[in-house]
Formats: sequence, structure tokens, C-alpha cells
Amino acid sequence: MKNYIVLDLEWNQSAGGKEEAVEHFPFEIIEIGAVRLNESMEEVEEFRRLIKPRVYPELHEKILEVTHMDKRTLMEEGMDFEEAMKEFLLWCKEEAVFCTWGSMDLTELQRNMTFYGIPIPFPKPFLYYDVQKLYSLHYGDGKERQSLDIAVSEQKIMEQRPFHRALDDAHYTGRILNKMDFEKVKPYWSTDYYRLPESKEEEVYLVFPEYSKYISRPFESKQDAIADKTVTDLICCKCNRMLRKKIRWFSVNQKFYTALGCCPEHGNVKGKIRMRRSDDGQIYVVKTMRLVGDEDIGEIYEKKEEARNKRVEKTRIRKQNKKKGVPPLS
Repeated sequence: MKNYIVLDLEWNQSAGGKEEAVEHFPFEIIEIGAVRLNESMEEVEEFRRLIKPRVYPELHEKILEVTHMDKRTLMEEGMDFEEAMKEFLLWCKEEAVFCTWGSMDLTELQRNMTFYGIPIPFPKPFLYYDVQKLYSLHYGDGKERQSLDIAVSEQKIMEQRPFHRALDDAHYTGRILNKMDFEKVKPYWSTDYYRLPESKEEEVYLVFPEYSKYISRPFESKQDAIADKTVTDLICCKCNRMLRKKIRWFSVNQKFYTALGCCPEHGNVKGKIRMRRSDDGQIYVVKTMRLVGDEDIGEIYEKKEEARNKRVEKTRIRKQNKKKGVPPLS
């Protein structure tokens, strides 16, 4: 029997803004809400705990506006995060399949656990279902992301329950899962990036119906990352064949890199590298590879030309400044 846990969190942040926030701890969880679904995506149990704010005791004005919580209720009815988390993990039981609306909740849950010294029991890689993404794949183009309230309105499942409270949002997310044909989107797992692969052996390679994804270990710099052969390998997402590149990796903005290869059996494959930064400042790579058509190929060539023009202009300005005696930017 599958054990689907639909989780939603509410959190507070520094009332004084980023300048007064604790490093690597931007959000403090103040409410945990979850519902358990059976294999038919029917709600069978619920969990809710309020948590006393200890790091950011004053509620941020945006949190007050959205959640309508108040500090007095949290302090009187809330419990310490450690106690709430212990009860939540016991309630989840073994082999829980987590489902959330969006990609932030599990990251912030683990970040709060780390801050309070709670061992993280989740597997690596930590796979879960991002229901917001599944909703887009099921009802949209797979790219646009709808807010939960709009999705609930579109599916005509509105109830006399508010939004932006943890248990209510978890309930609505479960209702969305119940409405969709889950088998249609079941292969599309998401991966949480809070705990990254620690070695080459732990690096992640996932295959989906239309694309594949690779997640690297951390590197000291972008240059180190892009110099790694595994990072720059281009592989067919259908047959796992190593591909010869028609267009080598290039970048317009140093955050995203693109390449194009051709599989003799399945056709053109586009590679896309995203450079991301971990909490400790290191660089890791998320690489996707997918089959593409002629229109996509045209866009790749256009982007390559844009990148070339930027390099030419940058070189021209550097030479011009050198003639003028202007020192280069550090």
C-alpha cells in the first residue's frame, strides 16, 4: 500500500528584512499541515501542529497579512519545532511518498531540521511529487505554474476553507491529486536539492518519458564544473547512447549552457545545464537532455549567435579600454 503524504508548511521570516536574518536560515516554520492519501488518492488522515517561533519571534507583516496568524496564538498553542517534527515523522510512518505544491516545502523542512540538529531520515536522492508541476503537465503545457487557489477554482473543488494555512492547503493539494489521472503523471518525480550528492558515485541520473536529468556533486567554481567530463557529456534520453555534439556547450549568461547532439536512432537531443549555488557557496549542476524538433534547433542556433555577438562586443570593449588605460573590472 502506497503511503502518500501531502505536506504544506507556513513559515515566518525576519521582520527586519534580510539584513537581520540568520545566515542560511531565511524561514522559520510556524505550522505543519499534512494529509495522508491512499492509493486511490482519497484522504484518510490528517496532521496539524502549530510551532512557537523562537528565531524570528515577531511575525513579518506579509505573514500576518497572508496567514492571519498572531503571535499570541502561536506562543500559547504552539510547541517547539523539535517536538512537532518528532510527532510528524512518527505520523508519516515508513516509506512515505511526499507530495507538495511547489518545490520549497521539503527544502525548508530539512533546513529547519538541520538548524535544530534533527537527523534527516529521508533517502538520497530525495524524490517527491511536486503537484504544481504535475498539474501543469496534466492540464497545461508543462511549463506554466498555477497558484493553488487558481487550480482549485479551475477544478471546481472550492470548499468553505481558507487558503494559506498549512492543513487547508494540504487538503486542497490532495483534492487536486484526486481529480487528476495520476497514472498519467506518475513517472514525473521531482528531486529535492537541499542535500546534494557528496561524491561522483552519488551523482543522480533520472530518466523520464520525454527527457533525462543529471544532478552533479558540488564544485568549487563554474569553471571546475564545466571542465568535468560527466557534466558536459551529452547522452540520448531514450537509449543512453553517448552523442557527438553538433553544437558544443555555449552560454549567453554564464548560468545556463546549451548544446545540441544527434542520436542516429532517436534524432536531435538538446542539452541544458543550469549552474546553481548551494547554501555553502559551492556550484552544482542540473543537466537536462531532451529530444527536440526543427523549431527548437533554430532557437539554439539563434542563441549561439547571440552568445558569439556578446563575446565579440566584450572583446571590443576590453581592447578599447586597454587603449584608454582603463583597468579591467575585477
